[in-house]
Amino acid sequence: MSILIGFVVIMGCVLGGYMAMGGHLGVLMQPWELVIIGGAGVGAFLIANPMSTVKDAGRAMMEAFRNQVPKEQDYLETLGVLHSLMRELRTKSRNEVEAHIDNPDESPIFQAFPLVLKNKDLTNFICDYCRIIIIGNARPFEIEALMDEEIQTIRHDKLKPSHALQTSADGLPALGIVAAILGIIKAMGAIDQSPEILGGLIGAALVGSFLGIFLAYAMVGPLAVKIKYVRDKHVRLYIIVKQTLLAYMNGSLPQVAIEFGRKTIASHDRPSIDAVEQSTLQAAAGGDAKKAA
Repeated sequence: MSILIGFVVIMGCVLGGYMAMGGHLGVLMQPWELVIIGGAGVGAFLIANPMSTVKDAGRAMMEAFRNQVPKEQDYLETLGVLHSLMRELRTKSRNEVEAHIDNPDESPIFQAFPLVLKNKDLTNFICDYCRIIIIGNARPFEIEALMDEEIQTIRHDKLKPSHALQTSADGLPALGIVAAILGIIKAMGAIDQSPEILGGLIGAALVGSFLGIFLAYAMVGPLAVKIKYVRDKHVRLYIIVKQTLLAYMNGSLPQVAIEFGRKTIASHDRPSIDAVEQSTLQAAAGGDAKKAA
């Protein structure tokens, strides 16, 4: 919603200001200039990026338009599944815990937290490091270094669409100049025409420069920044897992370890201690009820 509001404000101020100065909107209607800039920009985007990044860019733009950042329930479920797994690690045998992490889709623990289970990458991340903890011969600082490396790789992959769009935005002003030069070439071919016709052709050419700069700094560039913001929020879930499991490996009780993870959440998104405690207690009660049944 914020993106749409921003676009409305941009268009209203730019076009409204132009009209207030006495400009005519009809002069800006140069579809072939847009075809030159847009077509060249899309073609360059396809040349510069593998198809996996192109497809992910489409998904990332939809996430940005919908502002699909983790909400409080996502954080609560992430902390809740970690709390439940750490309880199992403290009280159950290796085989019993492995049943949860080897097949999370069938695990009552993960089924109690559908938002986590839906995020397959996050689920695999949790299961992989719980499996390492079960093995028992890895030291916390080694696990921390491994987690940092994997999170860095995950972040790099998730931000590829943002970097790709930002690179395209950086090139759009130059493509606008290309469109403008082609327009000037066309105008020079009509140098013998009347000043009115020649002025219209030159004005149409300058629209190309306007469109290139406008699209770069008012459309594509801000969208790339928004994608980066949304994807960084998703990476935060992995950092929560990291801090929680490391605290547990260093000897903290499960209810203390999840506080380490909670503190890594931004203050304006962070659920309260009471909300986390209530969520974990409800999950624990639900899990015990399932086992009893």
